[in-house]
Amino acid sequence: MSKKHIEEVVRASLDAYFRDLKGTEPDNMHDMMVRVVEKPLLEVVMQHADHNQSRAAEWLGLNRNTLRKKLLDHKLIK
Repeated sequence: MSKKHIEEVVRASLDAYFRDLKGTEPDNMHDMMVRVVEKPLLEVVMQHADHNQSRAAEWLGLNRNTLRKKLLDHKLIK
């Protein structure tokens, strides 16, 4: 899946979100999008990194401690 394809899927999902709002104005969209995208991103990257936090952090371009905090925030680790 290319970057362009992912962007198209996100764009289509956002268009559907606005249609579902039926004229109601959205609120805190940036925070919503970060929450909606970040958890599955972390889940998939951790799976492909064989749950190696150092490797996953490198792939994500994050500090390992930052990754760990995000994993805890999303209840993906204890």
